[in-house]
Amino acid sequence: MQTRGLTKRYGALLAVDDLNLDVYAGEIFGFLGPNGAGKTTSINMMCGLLQPDAGTVRIQGKPVHGGGAEARSRVGVCPQTTVLWEKLTCLEQLQFVGEMYGIPGKLARQRGQDLLVKMDLEEKRSRLAGTLSGGMKRRLNIALALVHDPEIVVLDEPEAGLDPQSRVLVREFIRSLAQQKTVILTTHNMDEAERLADRVAIIDHGRLLVVDTPDRLKRTLSDGEVLEVEVSGVPVELAQQAMAGLAPHVTTRNHTLIIRSQSMVEKMPAVLQALRKTGACLGEVRLRPNTLEDVFIHLTGRRLRE
Repeated sequence: MQTRGLTKRYGALLAVDDLNLDVYAGEIFGFLGPNGAGKTTSINMMCGLLQPDAGTVRIQGKPVHGGGAEARSRVGVCPQTTVLWEKLTCLEQLQFVGEMYGIPGKLARQRGQDLLVKMDLEEKRSRLAGTLSGGMKRRLNIALALVHDPEIVVLDEPEAGLDPQSRVLVREFIRSLAQQKTVILTTHNMDEAERLADRVAIIDHGRLLVVDTPDRLKRTLSDGEVLEVEVSGVPVELAQQAMAGLAPHVTTRNHTLIIRSQSMVEKMPAVLQALRKTGACLGEVRLRPNTLEDVFIHLTGRRLRE
């Protein structure tokens, strides 16, 4: 899939601003951003559900907008909000959706049965969707996005509302999908994206900020580690000032200092000694590598979004 100059306005609001992306066949592509960043609008245009004001979307060179329904049928979408027919059984809904895409009923039913097995819902095939648990409904929703055998699958928060066992099942299923299909994954769970995505794009205020592998993005912050130190007894700003000359990047979160530097292991004794000299009482001390969440916060800030 390729987008060029993709743009969408809602009155004075520029929701998506000149988005250029290349999503490669067979990869898991993480599409990340804060609330209101333009992810959903972008995805809807990429899937053919929303007409852009400018720009193009192509799948294997064929335009999604202005082209035939065949191009749009190459994409399967699992929205964040569960969409089911509660008075149909699990198998009936899969067959129904398959037939809506022009698949013969017998083939649609067989694909539905296969997907129920993969989603560990085989025993629920004759149950009405309205009687399923939230996690089962979520897994059925993923199956509905796949019954017409699309080339590209868009999964919007696929692990939302799942218990740990279901998350593992869905995560492994997504990895298996990428052996045959292209997967576009939108999520606020940075750990999920870091575990699954081959590459990630981060957007904010409608603009693309970065596209790269999680490992390379983490290295853009520094080659070092992150030291988190809980402090009390003195203002956290005073403790932050004590780090001058010891670490180039120091931020705060509540009563915790977040200190980034190369060779942090060697610097730890000097850092802790400098903090004690301020009169601070030190609580939990954690040393960890950079994460994708660190990159995300660095690029989009800590301000809460609605």
